[in-house]
Amino acid sequence: MPIMTEKRCMDEKEKKGPLQKLKENITDKEEQLAFISVIVRLSVVAWSGFIVSLNYITLPGYSNEPKDITFPASLLTGALASFGLEGAKKRGDGTFKPDEKPLNKKEVEALLASQSGSYQTVRIETPIKIIGAEIVDPKK
Repeated sequence: MPIMTEKRCMDEKEKKGPLQKLKENITDKEEQLAFISVIVRLSVVAWSGFIVSLNYITLPGYSNEPKDITFPASLLTGALASFGLEGAKKRGDGTFKPDEKPLNKKEVEALLASQSGSYQTVRIETPIKIIGAEIVDPKK
């Protein structure tokens, strides 16, 4: 009889599904949900990437008409952005110019001075110190 019990235990171990294994390996519910979230996002990236790529591949026996891939492309960019990957941004005229560098501090100050005439820089330190203000006594 003990042999049957051992066999039954081995059968139960073999029949565990992926969710049961996940529950055993990751005990915290938040970690389980985070893991499932990553798996779902990766599957969305794989599926939408496959659909978008299929539009550019010619297969024998498959029509070469361009298909509307707006939905899978938006899913692909959204899923990739959830992993922190973003594509290049287009300018207002629809072109991207990688040569353009962000303005440095002196260029920003010159731009502000030319647009508004004068400007004031406010610097806040903690604890707050008010320098150059008149002290008004409320009792007077």
